[in-house]
Amino acid sequence: MLIIGKHLPRRTFLQGLGATVALPMLDAMRPARGLSRLSAAADPTRLICIEAVHGAAGCSPFGATQNFWSPAATGSAFDLTPSALLPLEPWRKYLTIVSNTDVRMAEAYKPEEIGGDHFRSSAVYLTQAHPTQTESSDIYVGTSLDQLHAQRFGQATPIPSMQLCIEPIDRAGGCAYGYSCVYTDMVSWASPTQPLPMIRDPRIAFDQLFGTGGSSAERASRRRTTGSILDFITGRIADLQRELGAADRGRMDQYLENVREIERRIQRTEERNRSGEARELAGAPSGVPDSYEDHIKLMFDLQVLAFEADMTRVFTLKTGRDASGRVFPESGTSAGFHNASHHGNNPKRVAEYFQINKYHVGMLPYLLERLRSTMDGGTPLLDKTVVMFGSPMADSNVHNHRRCPLILLGGANGQLAGNSHLKAPEGTPMANAMLTLLHRLGHDDLHSFGDSTGELAL
Repeated sequence: MLIIGKHLPRRTFLQGLGATVALPMLDAMRPARGLSRLSAAADPTRLICIEAVHGAAGCSPFGATQNFWSPAATGSAFDLTPSALLPLEPWRKYLTIVSNTDVRMAEAYKPEEIGGDHFRSSAVYLTQAHPTQTESSDIYVGTSLDQLHAQRFGQATPIPSMQLCIEPIDRAGGCAYGYSCVYTDMVSWASPTQPLPMIRDPRIAFDQLFGTGGSSAERASRRRTTGSILDFITGRIADLQRELGAADRGRMDQYLENVREIERRIQRTEERNRSGEARELAGAPSGVPDSYEDHIKLMFDLQVLAFEADMTRVFTLKTGRDASGRVFPESGTSAGFHNASHHGNNPKRVAEYFQINKYHVGMLPYLLERLRSTMDGGTPLLDKTVVMFGSPMADSNVHNHRRCPLILLGGANGQLAGNSHLKAPEGTPMANAMLTLLHRLGHDDLHSFGDSTGELAL
């Protein structure tokens, strides 16, 4: 409760000298007469859409017999032991596996499109629409799921949505097989003709979220110091802390320390990358860690902080780029990603690709723990969030789009029961699962999505 009985608006910012820091949900922001929860309309489900390119080893003929992705049993008594999803075992109460759905919109529709799967698939993932083959400006695909949610529930936040990526997306013009590179690089589409740019550099994402204003020269100068954006608002912090009760002061201290810790990690990365030492990721921005794990965890932390401060409610994250040769030594194999995905259905090579898949899935528990340990209005953010992780490709060895990987994680404000493996009937579009999810997210008036043919019971 407030010491002086002052009510704070939910949208409260601390500002000073080019820095703007939004606050987390505090008891002082609760409505008069203190309702314990916000209404569903005022507290919509947060959405994180993650794309994993190149499908999964478990979608190959051999991998399917080994249950390298989908478990053998459906319902709630499934065994994740042989699956790349094993790292999610402690989180199975939040896990919904949707198997056996197809992304046919990523297939070739005419002879000249054959072979271009890597260069159109990412555009299909969240739109479930078939891209117009072009290397020019007449691009056309569809409005993506994340943007439908942002357009309805993200307009009340300072940033309606944010798009993040791990690998470079700096190509222009055509990529291959007659496709514009925007189809390969972008997964979020505000309209069929409007792809949304993605942010690879954690520093840029941090600056957007925490309002480090001023000129570009001033921002660059600030980054070369070890100071914090919080140094510019210390007076405002002190003033506010005097008005808050003990619980809110503790919540504020923890939130601001999390902001500062992320800032320190970005500064350490920039310092190392500007030192002149050889980099694994030659040419990458100085804010991008060479380590895949460090990079993706920074991006996860930024997402959680943004949700906590209600800066945005919608994120997309593209974890890789089609045809990437990146190596993930922490996975236990030195095979390059693209090469490993073309395994020829050889059991040994399929097992190598399985290791990479399992390593990538193994990043998700970090995000889930951060969401679970971050409270929003007395409820863990994980209970208010849905994380969709999937791929528009299935058996990457043959560029197949049938029986693609898809999982849902989180409580979704009570709309997902969890601990469930649903195997869809043969020929079911993945768009059916996405349409059903959109309905669960509050888009009840949406009658179709992509090539959907109806709902899919989740």
